[in-house]
Amino acid sequence: MTHFEQRLDVLDGKGMIVTMSRRIAVELYDQIVRLRPDWHNSQDEAGTIKVVMTGSAADDSAYRPHVRSKVRRKALAERFKDPSDPFQLVIVRDMWLTGFDAPPLHTMYIDKPMRGHGLMQAIARVNRVFRDKPGGLIVDYLGIATDLQDAITQYTRAGSERPTVPQEEAVVFMLTQTEIARSFFFGFEYSAFFTGTPGQRLHLLPAAIDHVLSQEDGKKRYMETVGRLSQSFVLSIPHEKALAIRDEVAFFQAVRALFVKVTVTDGQGKENLDSATKQLVSEAVTATDVINIFEAAGLKTPDVSILSDEFLENMRELPHKNLALELLRKLITDDIHTRAGKNAVQVRSFAELLDRTILRYQNRSIDAAQVIAELIDIAKEIRAADQRGEELGLTDDE
Repeated sequence: MTHFEQRLDVLDGKGMIVTMSRRIAVELYDQIVRLRPDWHNSQDEAGTIKVVMTGSAADDSAYRPHVRSKVRRKALAERFKDPSDPFQLVIVRDMWLTGFDAPPLHTMYIDKPMRGHGLMQAIARVNRVFRDKPGGLIVDYLGIATDLQDAITQYTRAGSERPTVPQEEAVVFMLTQTEIARSFFFGFEYSAFFTGTPGQRLHLLPAAIDHVLSQEDGKKRYMETVGRLSQSFVLSIPHEKALAIRDEVAFFQAVRALFVKVTVTDGQGKENLDSATKQLVSEAVTATDVINIFEAAGLKTPDVSILSDEFLENMRELPHKNLALELLRKLITDDIHTRAGKNAVQVRSFAELLDRTILRYQNRSIDAAQVIAELIDIAKEIRAADQRGEELGLTDDE
């Protein structure tokens, strides 16, 4: 059970245990609930673990709690497919191994001989990409590697992509991406993320973002690197080499989650932010720590419809200029988007002005401090446009 719980630490989802017989399934269930009594519930509508199997009236009394009608099994299937439902672990013999699609399923424990098409069908239950799940993990208790290789040979001969990757390959890839992620922080000390107070950890993150932004194309390259690292980490956990770097991965992901928060505009990508935050694999930082980037940067959360002189001047004085630029860019972009349905000409004018300023910065024609000054001027122009309407007694729509 420790293995599955370690998987759940880094990836919300479901697990499936495949047994040789109904007797083994029932006895395994009994053993698991002895270890985790809070997982058991006699009602179909509750509980973390269930056995799904067929049965008859002649079955032994120990089987009867796990024998359900077709309607009840369907209701359990809906629970299992729901990523938010607490039903997280199912024990089966034959059922749900073919024709059953549960995208949140990320771990399968196989303790049953399977071959050919049946084996590939079983693997297909777990390999669906879903949210931050790049693929599934198969845990083999019987040594079915030869049968799996034969099945894969038949599968790939038909022209399909390689369906499985040995975990060791994922571990090697994970370690490579870890080294690349570390390179973004050369000369930047981030040990306080692991040893400091919650306040110290929180205030380290804006400086980390600023450090990445100071590098050429830093944000794009960093986001891609940590994305690959996160996917390979999910495939590798709970390998000992993955456990050894989990806190460092947490730091890289916390910075990435803040990048999403800073750069996502108009509500786009909220699911990605939530997913990134959930993937923080250490108690080094909590979800509430990473949500308010403005407070972390030393600013009061702004009213983006106002962008007051006080707030704009505070932005100018922020020590992390690259982060200040990204924050201000996001706020102005959000403000421009709110006008899209009211004044298309004005929106286009402000958007073009913003794009030209950012392009000059990307081309290194102006530095971060200069672009912040220009963005502040754009914000003031937006505010002035609102004031002109108010002076004329016009509503926003007018």
